[in-house]
Amino acid sequence: MLSFVRGKAAKWVAFAILFLVLIAMVITGFGTDGMGGLGSFGGGQGRSETLATVGRRNVTEQQLRDLVTRQFNQARQQNPALDMNAFLASGAFDQILNSLIVGEAVSEFGAAQGLIASQRMVDREIVNVPQFRNFAGQFDEAAFRAALRNQNLTEAQVREDIARSLLQRQLLGPIALGQRVPENVARAFANLLLERRRGTVGVVPSQALAASINPSDAELANYYNQNRARFAIPERRVVRFAVIGPEQVATASQPTEQEIQAYYRENAAQYGPRETRTLQRLVLQDRAAAEAAAQQLRGGTAFDQVASRAGFAARDLTFADQTQDAFARAANAEAARAAFAATAQRGAVIGPIAAEGTFQVIRVEAIQSTPARPLDAVRAEIIAAVRQRKAADALAALVARVEDRVSNGENVDDIARAEQLNLITTPPITSTGQSFGQPFVLPPELQPLLTQAFEIEAEDPEPVVETIQPNQRYALIGIGQVTAAATPPLPAIRQAVRATLVLQRASDRARAIAQGIADRINGGMPPAQAFAAAGVALPPTQAINVQRLEISRNGQQVPPPLLALFSLPQGRARVLAAPNGQGWFVIHHAERIAGDASSQPQLIQTTRTEFNNSASEEMAQQFARALEMRAGVTRNEEAIAAARRRLTGATE
Repeated sequence: MLSFVRGKAAKWVAFAILFLVLIAMVITGFGTDGMGGLGSFGGGQGRSETLATVGRRNVTEQQLRDLVTRQFNQARQQNPALDMNAFLASGAFDQILNSLIVGEAVSEFGAAQGLIASQRMVDREIVNVPQFRNFAGQFDEAAFRAALRNQNLTEAQVREDIARSLLQRQLLGPIALGQRVPENVARAFANLLLERRRGTVGVVPSQALAASINPSDAELANYYNQNRARFAIPERRVVRFAVIGPEQVATASQPTEQEIQAYYRENAAQYGPRETRTLQRLVLQDRAAAEAAAQQLRGGTAFDQVASRAGFAARDLTFADQTQDAFARAANAEAARAAFAATAQRGAVIGPIAAEGTFQVIRVEAIQSTPARPLDAVRAEIIAAVRQRKAADALAALVARVEDRVSNGENVDDIARAEQLNLITTPPITSTGQSFGQPFVLPPELQPLLTQAFEIEAEDPEPVVETIQPNQRYALIGIGQVTAAATPPLPAIRQAVRATLVLQRASDRARAIAQGIADRINGGMPPAQAFAAAGVALPPTQAINVQRLEISRNGQQVPPPLLALFSLPQGRARVLAAPNGQGWFVIHHAERIAGDASSQPQLIQTTRTEFNNSASEEMAQQFARALEMRAGVTRNEEAIAAARRRLTGATE
C-alpha cells in the first residue's frame, strides 16, 4: 500500500543491498550459469581504469564489468532474449555503479571507526553458504574450491568481498532497524488510502491518424539516415547443432536374450519366492521382566495387553511386511534370524534375546509368502529395465566420445559424420532465434541452445556440448557464418522505415490533439465539450470512480491513468502516453472525497507497520548518502562513458 502512496521514492536498499547480493553471487555463482569473469561483451577485458574515487578507495572498470556481467547473466536466466544493450538501457549500469560507490563509502567509514570483520566471522559466512555443503549438511572444502575455480576467483578475493559486506551490515543494520513512526502519522496515511477520486479518461489513438500521413521518398531517406541505429539488425549467426538423445542410441539399447536372463538371475531376490512377516517386538531393560512378558505371550495373553503393562502401545511396536534384512536393521541380525526361522510360525514367541544391554521379545503376527515369478511372466518388465540401463550407458558413452572429439579439435561436420548425428544448420539468426528474410522457427525446447551458440568465440569457433535435459538430451553446437550487427540498406527495409515514421508522426499529432483537449479542460471547458472540439473522431471517454486503497490492493501493476488521477489537483487535466506508442491519454480529476480511517484501526496499524519499514529505509539511505558525501566522491565521467560504450559494444 505505502509503495503506491509514496510513489517512486529513492531507496538506499537498491544500492546497498544490491551490493551485498552481488557479493553473494560472487561466492555462489548463482545465476551466472557457471561463468565467472567478464564474458565476451564488447572487448576491453581486464581494464582497470578508475571510474570513481571514494576517499582513498577506487571503483574500477574491472569491478563494474564483473558485477554487470553477473547481473546480466542472472537476468538472462529469466529472459533468454535479453541482450546487453537492453539490460543496460533499463538502468542497470547506473544502479550497479552507484552501488559500488556507496559500498566503498560505507566500507571506508567502517574501517575508520575501527570496525573489523575477523577471520572467524568470514569463515562462518563461508561455511554457511548452502552451495559449499555436502549432502550431510557439512562444509565441503572440495565444493568450495570447485566453486572458486568455476568463477575464476581466488580465496583471497572472496574473503575480501565477504569482509566488506560484513562491515556494511554492522554499520547499516542497526540504523535500518531503529526507526518507529508515530500513530498520528500512520493515521494520516491511512486516511489517504481511503481517499476516493472521480474523473474521466479519454484516449487519442495514434493509429486513427496514420491513414492521412504519406511521407515522401526524401522524407523517408532523411528519417532513415537520422535513425540508422534504430533499424540495425543484431548480430546473426548460422548455428549448427545435432541433438544427442535416446533416439541416437536406440539400436544399441535393445536387450539380448542373454542380458535378459542374466538380469533375471541377478535379481533373484526380486523375482524369486519372497516372504515377509509382520512382527511385534518388546524391548525391555530387565531380563526377568522380558522373561515374564514372553511367558505371558506364550500363555495366550494378547500382545497389546502385555505391551500396555510395559508402558507401550502395540502399534508402536509392530513392524509390518518386514523382510529378514529389513528387520535385522531395526533389531539385530540374531533377532532377525530367530524371527524368520522355519520353526517360527504364526503366533510363535521368540526370546528374550539379549541386545546391547536390553532384552527383546518378538512375536510373529503374520507371514506373507509370495511365489516365484517365472521369466516369461516378467520378461516385459526386464526388457524395459535392461533397455533403460543400456540406453543410459550408451548415451553417456556417446556424449563422452563427442566431448573427446571436441577436445581433440575436430569440427562439427567431422564429429557428426563420425558419430552418425543428424546435423541441422539454421539460416542466419539472432540470439532470440529470429531470421530476417526467410522463414525459420526454432523448436522451443532448443531455444536455450542459442545462449551457448552466441557465446562461442567467432574468431575461434570451437564446438561445445550443451545439456538440454540432464542425463537424457544433449546437443553438439557449432557456428558457421557470423554477421555483425548492421543497418540494412533503405530499399531492403523501406516498409518498416515508412511504418515507423508514419507511427511517429501520428503519435506527434495525437499528442498535440490530446494536449489541446487538456488545455481546454484546464481553461474551464467541460471535458465532454473539450473532447468534442478536438476535430477528429475519438473513442468515448470512460468515467473513473476509485478509492486509492482499491488500486493499491490489486497486487498487479496499476494502470498509468489511475496513477495520474491520484497525482492531479482537483479540476485539472493532464496528458499521458499510452503504452507501446498507441496514443495519448487525457486524464481529468473531477472530484476528491477525503478518507476517514477512524473506524478502521486495523488499517492504521498495518499502515504504521509498513511505514516503519519505509522510514528505516529512508534513515539508512540518508546515512549512506552522508557517508558518501563525507568520503568525497570524484567521478571520472569520461571513463564512465567509455566503460558504458565498451559494455554495449559501441564504437569509441
